[in-house]
Amino acid sequence: MAQTPDAGLLRFITCGSVDDGKSTLIGRLLYDSKAILADALDTLERASLKRGAGGVDLSLLTDGLQAEREQGITIDVAYRYFATGARKYILGDAPGHEQYTRNMVTAASTADLAIILVDARKGVLPQTRRHTAIAHLLGIRHLVLAVNKMDLVGWSERAFADIRRDCLAFGRDLGIPAMAFIPISALDGDSVVARGARMPWYGGPTLMELLESVPLATDDLARPLRFPVQWVCRPRPGAPGDFRGYCGRVESGAVQVGDRVAVLPAQSRSRVRGIRLGEARLDAAQAGQSVTLELEDQLDVCRGDLLADPARPPALLRELAATLCWFSEAPARAGARFLLRLGPTEIRATLQEIVSRLDIASLKLQAAHHLAMNDIAEVRLRLQAPAAADPYVADHATGAFILIDEHSNATVAGGLVR
Repeated sequence: MAQTPDAGLLRFITCGSVDDGKSTLIGRLLYDSKAILADALDTLERASLKRGAGGVDLSLLTDGLQAEREQGITIDVAYRYFATGARKYILGDAPGHEQYTRNMVTAASTADLAIILVDARKGVLPQTRRHTAIAHLLGIRHLVLAVNKMDLVGWSERAFADIRRDCLAFGRDLGIPAMAFIPISALDGDSVVARGARMPWYGGPTLMELLESVPLATDDLARPLRFPVQWVCRPRPGAPGDFRGYCGRVESGAVQVGDRVAVLPAQSRSRVRGIRLGEARLDAAQAGQSVTLELEDQLDVCRGDLLADPARPPALLRELAATLCWFSEAPARAGARFLLRLGPTEIRATLQEIVSRLDIASLKLQAAHHLAMNDIAEVRLRLQAPAAADPYVADHATGAFILIDEHSNATVAGGLVR
């Protein structure tokens, strides 16, 4: 029997407003794709019986996260791992409440695809707009609007069409080039994994068919070399040899022995003398590999420096124009000072100006004097020293940063270099 070709690893997130059926959808995906182990399924069936459910209550698969919410614990993103015959998946389950929108940013920062749930009865809500805007700003290539609870609107094609029209309208305002729309019933399973027979007017893919076929980004290798130095390896005192290696992950591009590299921010140059992966020596390394690079010259290279393609280096910036998502309950105002962390690089920064704030209701940029929790804004930051950075749309690794409050050590914002 011929094997189904492996379509790679897909990272995706689910998000939506509270009570849109996200927990049931996740349970349905895992249950119908047979990604639940037998003992876990037995536990699920017993728990459903205790609660008096008529069948298996799929929302109980995420019951641990619900319990945390009920206890008022600060919620982070919950990740789930599963596979089908065609592909492996990492699912980031982002909290639905507006209070935890900042956690959704964490999940979205590494996702290839976002499933945004819409309750067919309620239509487009402010949180729908917020999640869609954040997913788009973070550069997620594939946005899927899953219109859930179609069973509660009589499987109405008109209800689905109205929501699709409204979403396309604000999508155009945000500059989103394309979105996919799928009518589903997470409770009954229609158009999630199996198609079902109650929406004959819908001829598109099921949600699982879309997940199994969506193309992944393949341009990491085509980008110029970006190698942030995470650690400097030196010989032990008294050990023979003059080995000095620079450990890190090739975030984009590729590097070979003999290649010239630029060391930033110092702007010095050298050639790659060797590449190590553990004890093995390699001729080359590419995006996604964590390796140790040796250079021909003894340069002053330290953690936070960047080894880059000298023909296509990133800009050295003392001022950043950025899109910022504010996480903290304490408001942000111009003049506030932070520690900016971009990869392993740490630099003190000042919030020089809040240029504008995105109004989620109108999707228009408006003047603002401060930022409240979950606000999305265009800002300018002044850096104490030059930082090597790319626009986020060009390279996520060297275009995304966080802001840290130096007094509390709390992460107060996430940002994207424009």
